[in-house]
Amino acid sequence: MHQNRLDRQIRIEGWNQRALENATVGVVGDNDLLASLYALSASALGINRLLVIAPELNDILIETAKKLNPRFDLIHIKGFYVHPLLDDIFKGCRLIVDFSQYGLANKLLLEKGYKENIPIIRGFCFDDHDDRGFNIFTYMRGREWQELEKIMSPQNIPNGHFDDGVLDTIISGIVLEETKNILMGQDVSDDLITYQRKKLKRQNDQPEILVVGSGALGIFVGLGLVYSGFRNMTFMDPDIVEMTNLNRQVFFYDAVGKSKSNALSKKFNTLFKIDSRASVAYFDRNTDISTFDVIFDCVDNFESRIVLSEKCFDNDKILISGGTSEDAGQVVTYYPATSDVTPAELLGLYDVVEKRDPETYQRQREGCAYQADPSVIMTNQITAGFMVDSYGMLLSGHEPTNIFYNSTSNTKF
Repeated sequence: MHQNRLDRQIRIEGWNQRALENATVGVVGDNDLLASLYALSASALGINRLLVIAPELNDILIETAKKLNPRFDLIHIKGFYVHPLLDDIFKGCRLIVDFSQYGLANKLLLEKGYKENIPIIRGFCFDDHDDRGFNIFTYMRGREWQELEKIMSPQNIPNGHFDDGVLDTIISGIVLEETKNILMGQDVSDDLITYQRKKLKRQNDQPEILVVGSGALGIFVGLGLVYSGFRNMTFMDPDIVEMTNLNRQVFFYDAVGKSKSNALSKKFNTLFKIDSRASVAYFDRNTDISTFDVIFDCVDNFESRIVLSEKCFDNDKILISGGTSEDAGQVVTYYPATSDVTPAELLGLYDVVEKRDPETYQRQREGCAYQADPSVIMTNQITAGFMVDSYGMLLSGHEPTNIFYNSTSNTKF
């Protein structure tokens, strides 16, 4: 069962699942979601042992991590990392992830990384006047980066700080990508990974949201929408859950063989106390989207994405379109008031479909049985996070840029 759950990632050329399973990873967290989101995704990826120092963790995410991966062993020490005497706690850790937002921990961990030659991956949200975003950097001895101060928190001791659940989703995904690379002996980013955009306005309205596709992208889009305060959403998907989904579709640990959209809607309603709805159906040219304010395209085939683009164009609907592969992802936003081309046109999907063998997007079986391509959790959660962030920018009166994420690039996007 465990091997079947990981099937889609062990197909990746050069993948070393044993390196992930045998490693112990240290994590320093804070009063936010970052450490918990990282733990959930690490569990899905098959990292089986985390040692976390943080004042608290999110019960929903940690319980999900344990149910998703029965081998997952998380040791949680409640508190802050404020003294070098705590160093012994991390004995045997292959690397340490630093999500803390106070300079004392940052300095202690960088010193530990230098003296003991342990990689330190630092990731955090920042608030800079009218702008907000995140920075991520992987430090290893010998990389004495001249701008190291850019990853140091301005406050020396634990205190309140800016945090954003959507940005946290992206950060934890990129940090997990860096973690995977270290454990497998692959290259990590040499550059500071940074993302910055204008502050978003607090939203009081509750738009009607349609999420088409209830796989990994749809799950993390739904999670980001919940963290952003949205409650009125419908999940549409015709497929059922299969075991090979569970390396990235984190809320389906108890839903194998069941409808994806039904299972996701019920899980979100139970865990997050919302009133979402499910539609067990294909999105096609007869789908009625008149009642929705925005549609999130989380499907896994080009034919459906073309239909989504055309329907949203014909009905003047906002479309946030996302797509992923094992090492990349993209987010294209269609806003009727200002967009000249649809996502399908921008991405050249018509040419792609025309050149390949004829097939219908109305499949007869589950998505992974139909399309057994390699897939991992990181690109899905990163892409989904940017999809929700793009929508937040639109609602705040800012024009989002299309995002093209590449895990093999130093700058990533």
